[in-house]
Amino acid sequence: MAQKMSEANEHLAKAEKHLKTGFMKWKPDYDSAAAEYAKAAIAFKNAKQLERAKEAYLQEAEAHSSNRSAFEQAGMILKDLQRLPEAVELIERASRMYLENGTPDTAAMALDRAGKMIEVVDLSRAVQLYQQAAAVFENEERLRQAVELIGKASRLLVRRGCIISAEGEEHVYGNRKLPDKTIAQVLVHLRRGDFVAAQKCVSESCGIPGFNGSEDYAALERLLAGFDQQDQDEVTQVCSSPLLRFMDNDYAKLALSLKVPGEGMETPVAAGLQ
Repeated sequence: MAQKMSEANEHLAKAEKHLKTGFMKWKPDYDSAAAEYAKAAIAFKNAKQLERAKEAYLQEAEAHSSNRSAFEQAGMILKDLQRLPEAVELIERASRMYLENGTPDTAAMALDRAGKMIEVVDLSRAVQLYQQAAAVFENEERLRQAVELIGKASRLLVRRGCIISAEGEEHVYGNRKLPDKTIAQVLVHLRRGDFVAAQKCVSESCGIPGFNGSEDYAALERLLAGFDQQDQDEVTQVCSSPLLRFMDNDYAKLALSLKVPGEGMETPVAAGLQ
């Protein structure tokens, strides 16, 4: 332990020496200083001095501003210190730098990691990060990855018993019309008691190639008819069908909690959505 601390301090001293200027040295040697700060950070980490390791990573990043990974490494150190909001800030900063330097996939994956990190303490922040990552993937025409992240954000809200408001749903889905999310959106609308919005969602999704006349469309039409006619047996039958039963567990539970008007709406807690 003492040897690692001595090694770390030695690298810090070398870094500071590289940054000094003098009569024969007009400019600081930022690249060499950054390399020494990186070595110091590793030594501090091995010595279990996480706070000092984090500081060394930040010094590395400042010395060599194009080093995006140094900010992310500092963020991971802050995660180990349980300083999650600060960790997420640094990882998000690294993500912006990844984008600026032409590596959008790395940027999106960093945002995804940050979302996973913060979701246990800040639900809305996690949703925001997943949405940002989805937008990056969508800009790169990586629609499958974008859909997965949008689904992750919406499932997180449902799992916590948050029945998404119209504004909240717009935040999660944006203006996208994705076939495999139509059922989820309709379930959320019906759980909120907004039959008109559910109808509109199905109607707008008919513009998706292959949706009109599909198994998904037929099931949703039956579900809406059941609600319109206040036929709880029909609604229960649709929601118990394999199509909905084998959805993501959070949405399957949401479907089984649906009650037609007059049947009494269970709360998200009673429906087992937490």
